[in-house]
Amino acid sequence: MIKIIDSKKMGKSDRGWLHSIFHFSFAEYYNPNNMNFGPLRVINDDIFDAQNGFATHPHENMEIISYVVDGVLTHKDSMGNKRELTRGQVQYMSAGTGVTHSEYNLTDNQLRFLQIWIMPDKNGYNPNYGDYQFDWKDRVGKWLHLVSNKEGSAPVQIHQDMNLYVVELDKGETIEYNLAKGKQAYLVQIEGTGKVNGLHMNEKDGAEIVDEEKIEIKTDTKAHYILFDMKAE
Repeated sequence: MIKIIDSKKMGKSDRGWLHSIFHFSFAEYYNPNNMNFGPLRVINDDIFDAQNGFATHPHENMEIISYVVDGVLTHKDSMGNKRELTRGQVQYMSAGTGVTHSEYNLTDNQLRFLQIWIMPDKNGYNPNYGDYQFDWKDRVGKWLHLVSNKEGSAPVQIHQDMNLYVVELDKGETIEYNLAKGKQAYLVQIEGTGKVNGLHMNEKDGAEIVDEEKIEIKTDTKAHYILFDMKAE
């Protein structure tokens, strides 16, 4: 079964400089029937206007991943890390027992990134930070494995049994993904339009995928996707 989540019907927030779409309940958008999908708690499609961002604020007991779509994300945290990330790059922070950080767009252009929160397999981990500068070409026409659990093989590893993949496809291109028994997936159409198992997706839409062995994506335009593979509930 595949349920398409129309981005036009998702939660939204506009603070003037920050323009967000919420795949799940977050901030002023609260829907008790849309709190999470498995351990996937937050996907916020955030746009920061030039010279704006989140001042220093705290987090705890959450695996936080940022995936940059366009622009430059500047990160600074209480562990002493200060980094800049650009299109296609990934930042990871295990908030654990507690950490503070800031996120800014210090350029004169807009920044768009996906802010992703994943619930850990248990609370109380020591805080940790990492980032990875993936080559864009490694996701063109094929799945690029971004994130796995600590026993996995992805460059970014988190405290949860979840795998993240991205792909960029040309117009009219098709790609498949096989879900193992006992797994479910969440798919985000980051850019472009296409179909998943024959169901249309517009840019920024999501799709809940359960009880499906094969996922087939066929694009209508040049397109960019992120897929979350996790244990079924």
